[in-house]
Amino acid sequence: MKNKEIPLYEYDVKLLIALVKALQGDKVFFKFLVEGEYKELAAFSNAVRGDVEALKFLFTQGYTHLAILSNAIDGEKKAVEWIENKNDEFYINFASACRGVIEGEKWFRDRELKLFIFMITEIKIILKTQMKENTFWYKWR
Repeated sequence: MKNKEIPLYEYDVKLLIALVKALQGDKVFFKFLVEGEYKELAAFSNAVRGDVEALKFLFTQGYTHLAILSNAIDGEKKAVEWIENKNDEFYINFASACRGVIEGEKWFRDRELKLFIFMITEIKIILKTQMKENTFWYKWR
């Protein structure tokens, strides 16, 4: 049986690259994750993109840590507190770096975690797009 609480940083690099591509909206890599038994990574990519059903999937299927990480990336106070209480430096810095906190970004640069820096960059683009769409809704409709 698959460990459902595997930390994001323990996934194989190929799966993390597929996750980045799925975050970018690439349906081929999204399908690869779903069909390759990594539905949680596909759901995480969609949850980060604002898909409420994907977030519910993560919570109900035992991938709570990924659901909370997605919420912490969005700056949800209780999710940020939960991650801080877990005292996992990676998740604390990942969520803050995605929100543009310089210390979080520096933590990844100092460790030369290039794939995660790339992932964070993609998530920041998603968050900026969401903010524009929510702030200037009258220009987009």
